Amino acid sequence: MYLTHFGLRELPFGLTPDTSFFFACSNYQEALNTLLVAARNGEGFIKIVGEVGNGKTLLCRKFLATLSKGESAATTVIGTQDENAPGRTSAKFVTAYIPNPYLEPRSLLLALADEFRIALDKDVDQHQMLKALTFALLNFAREGKRVLVCLDEAQAMPLESLEVLRLLTNLETEKRKLMQVVLFGQPELDERLKHNSVRQLRQRISFQYDLKGLRRDELDRYLRHRLAVAGFLGETLFSRGAASVLHRVSSGTPRLVNIIAHKALLLTYGEGRQQVMARHVRSAAADTPEARREWQVWGWGIAALTLSLVGMGWMTLH
Repeated sequence: MYLTHFGLRELPFGLTPDTSFFFACSNYQEALNTLLVAARNGEGFIKIVGEVGNGKTLLCRKFLATLSKGESAATTVIGTQDENAPGRTSAKFVTAYIPNPYLEPRSLLLALADEFRIALDKDVDQHQMLKALTFALLNFAREGKRVLVCLDEAQAMPLESLEVLRLLTNLETEKRKLMQVVLFGQPELDERLKHNSVRQLRQRISFQYDLKGLRRDELDRYLRHRLAVAGFLGETLFSRGAASVLHRVSSGTPRLVNIIAHKALLLTYGEGRQQVMARHVRSAAADTPEARREWQVWGWGIAALTLSLVGMGWMTLH
């Protein structure tokens, strides 16, 4: 691979949501701040919506890691030994992370019970599961802990399961709710929430944020940040022209940026060069199905110009 060639410790543009690579541009920092304020407010549902590849999972992991590190150092991991991973208990927050919420109500309750380490009989019915979860939530409240559940890819959750979540968030003490839910999803989530059967849940969304991609002026800093985290000691490996093309073909979508940047580094390494040029990015984009082709942009511009000239000619003739 190209690590030694460029003086890197690790791959700078991997697709794994590693929180050490989290880039706090204005959009992502605002989203993180919204989540932290909402979590400490402790009321209602929180909704984060973003297009495919805009970094929702990484934001979710960064959010949970920030909650954990911001509290007492005396923590207990629930179901994982990764210190950056979700499912972590601190002196104030108990968190659960459901990465695949395409679960019918019973399976969702079982997943939550598993996250909270609640022992259940294998043939337990839904009523008993709800009772056990309620008991656990009350115990957490007595210990002064707040319970927060994050659901990734929430647009895939059945409406019946969303309603079960709403019923769980109905539980409260005299002071506050016993559980808070954060929904991370694609724009289709908004369409699902328009359904009449979940209108009560929709009314309880107290905080929301629309996660966008990287702006052109942020992309250079994004590339430098990831390269620095990966061990690069120089300024950047991407020429200004390469960065411009990269933004155009990726539309600022972080996942596409990472895929194309990785391929461009491979091409640069293959030529024995030390800097990625615009042609390397174009070649990498040509090998990436989801990339926005520059020829499409130029083609649209040429087509519009042609139609304009034809129209002017027609007016001249008539």
